[in-house]
Amino acid sequence: MFCIAVYDINEKRVAKVLKLFRQYLHWIQNSVFEGHLSPGQIDDLIDKALEIIDPEEDSIIIYIMETDKYLEKLNFGIDKSRLTSNFID
Repeated sequence: MFCIAVYDINEKRVAKVLKLFRQYLHWIQNSVFEGHLSPGQIDDLIDKALEIIDPEEDSIIIYIMETDKYLEKLNFGIDKSRLTSNFID
């Protein structure tokens, strides 16, 4: 399945969520990830994310599509996913 994940996380927890999402998906730009995951991987990612976030302060949205076959992606300006980040590993 093709997934696009976006999040808005309190700065106290954002590093942990960033590290988690990088284990499953490809970083596109600030707080945006995409990639192909199995249903089991999606469940694992959600379970682990729910252990980190505070649902009273944080937000995660995951868009799940059967395939990216009909998805058109338009990118304007800098393609941040092509940049090397030394932010957090």
